[in-house]
Amino acid sequence: QVQVVESGGGLVQPGGSLRLSCTASGSIRTIYYMTWYRQAPGKQRELVAGITSGGAISYNESVKGRFTISRDNANYSVYLQMNSLKPEDTAVYFCAVNLRQFAGPVPRVHWGQGTQVTVSS
Repeated sequence: QVQVVESGGGLVQPGGSLRLSCTASGSIRTIYYMTWYRQAPGKQRELVAGITSGGAISYNESVKGRFTISRDNANYSVYLQMNSLKPEDTAVYFCAVNLRQFAGPVPRVHWGQGTQVTVSS
């Protein structure tokens, strides 16, 4: 059994910062790709940022230069530092972890429950 838990969301004023954290736990053999997605009301879920086990990083164009993704392999964790936040960043942010369990034959993606980020004055 694997759990993915996010934390760090909240209400922040435009121009402010938040740091999201996500930790996977359970029977984990290997973690591959770790990603952050977001879903705003009435919109489709979109990829915000991703990081491979080797440290290769990709960002959605809308967050480049403002958001920074990082990971701690020893603690099965991924982080999203969000600076210069805008009202359009308001969304539920989800962590998705591609991993292989000890008992599983192939890797699969496990999702967290999401954390709300609201950017408003």
